[in-house]
Amino acid sequence: MKKTNIKNKAKKMISKRRYLQQRNSQISLEYLILVGFVTLAIIPLILIYITFSQESGAEISAAQLNQLGHKIVGAAESVYYLGEPSQTTLVATIPSGIQAVNISGNELMFRLKTARGISDIAVYSTVNISGTLPVEAGTYRVVIIASSSGVNITYN
Repeated sequence: MKKTNIKNKAKKMISKRRYLQQRNSQISLEYLILVGFVTLAIIPLILIYITFSQESGAEISAAQLNQLGHKIVGAAESVYYLGEPSQTTLVATIPSGIQAVNISGNELMFRLKTARGISDIAVYSTVNISGTLPVEAGTYRVVIIASSSGVNITYN
């Protein structure tokens, strides 16, 4: 009788171990499923954040260039109407992402590279303007000098 008792106890212990292992396996599987769902929910939020950040940066750069263009053109018109020996100096902060700057005729144009492609930001003047501006990001001194044929824009 003792042998069967020992066998029954051994079977019960083995059965308990299997039950605990199955229960632990089930808990682990449920935990993995939960982590998977949380990960699937977070990934789109991260992508939306990155996209929004890039678009915001491009909009800020475009607004800065538009403001800078109007500031330069306004100063160029003032200097031109004051006469030939007149000149003024502006401090200009150039944002990153500029591919080209074109100053010719009555137009000051910045070509800006964004995540969506290339944007042209043009500012028009009532006077003839010419010269160069940097394409590298940074802070520069822009010198605007009146001449008989228009206004010359340089930087240093």
